[in-house]
Amino acid sequence: MRALFPGSFDPVTQGHRDVLRRAALLFDEVVVCVMFNPNKTGRFPVAERLNRLRAAATGLSNVTVDSHTGGLLVDYCRRAGIDVVIRGVRGVHDLEYEMPMARMNYELAGVETFFLAADPGLAHVSSTLVTAVGQQNRLAHDD
Repeated sequence: MRALFPGSFDPVTQGHRDVLRRAALLFDEVVVCVMFNPNKTGRFPVAERLNRLRAAATGLSNVTVDSHTGGLLVDYCRRAGIDVVIRGVRGVHDLEYEMPMARMNYELAGVETFFLAADPGLAHVSSTLVTAVGQQNRLAHDD
């Protein structure tokens, strides 16, 4: 079975790597895909995110890396013959955010969502937090 692990991956975090590694053990093929979100301004160029995802997928022979910049996630799933979307969840807030999208993906295209609970040691990590810490470190070193 083919599965899609979508996200902005801006930047790729240890949590993303963990979900990708675990998903690769569960599915025949995993496509990790940088998705364009018109509501977000990317911090890193898509090409850099793709390269970081390829590095994260090193040694995972059943993982491919792609990007999708136009249309809905289910459009990509239909074109690629994917029936399952993988979402990592860190807690209740992530689940509450993901559930309506999971339901809509199923209603629109019969695409199921497979939730993977975050590793407790990584559950506090988000791309936003990683970026904020990185920016503060750069500012501190510029002084």
